[in-house]
Amino acid sequence: MAAALPQKKRSLRGRRLVVVDIENVVGGAVLAIEQAVRARLSIKEVAALNGSEHVVIGTSHVGVVSTGLGWPGPRLVVRSGENGADLALLDVLTEERVAERFDEVVLVSGDGIFAEAVADLGSAGVEVTVVGHPGRCSKRLRLAARRTVLFDRLGVGFGGAA
Repeated sequence: MAAALPQKKRSLRGRRLVVVDIENVVGGAVLAIEQAVRARLSIKEVAALNGSEHVVIGTSHVGVVSTGLGWPGPRLVVRSGENGADLALLDVLTEERVAERFDEVVLVSGDGIFAEAVADLGSAGVEVTVVGHPGRCSKRLRLAARRTVLFDRLGVGFGGAA
């Protein structure tokens, strides 16, 4: 479990990390550039992306080209196999000193595999928001986060906080 940082170090950060499980957003591997474009536009709306945040997208090798072309700029982490994209993103959240570097994390996924990492970040004083699909967002993950925001049922925008 991550320990809370001394206030002196925490006041120097002021940074925001947006972690995107793009396969969770689109419902599978990103096979078309348009899928990544739609995901980017929807996430930009709900997370109020302004270009100053650090964005990391997890994908498998199957979707890496379409994701990269449809959403240029962010860091892509790639791992294949069962839960590959999730595991690549978990490495980011647990092994890259996120609590020391960011005040806020927005996790775009509904997968319960992230619940412990989200709880640890919250315990370390990081404000964590989870963005997921209604009916497909893990209860454990929602409980671990400070705030949950759900995609609307049409997939165009997002609903209110849950």
